Amino acid sequence: MTAIEAEYQSRMDALTGTERIARSMAMLKWTREMLARQILAQEGPMSDERLRWKVALRLYANDAAVCRLIESRLADVPD
Repeated sequence: MTAIEAEYQSRMDALTGTERIARSMAMLKWTREMLARQILAQEGPMSDERLRWKVALRLYANDAAVCRLIESRLADVPD
């Protein structure tokens, strides 16, 4: 383990459960925002609701059952 990894692990170990959850939520928010920017760059403008479902589709890309549900919902969402 490098010195940087050891320091990171030490700081992570020092976090409370609440702090760890807050950190996870912040990382998830960052990921959703990054995916939204990528989708808008690739597909152009769309409604906020459509964008939220498109982000969900990318997040759950490896779960075929969830993707089918999202795609069925997307069919009813205006551009």
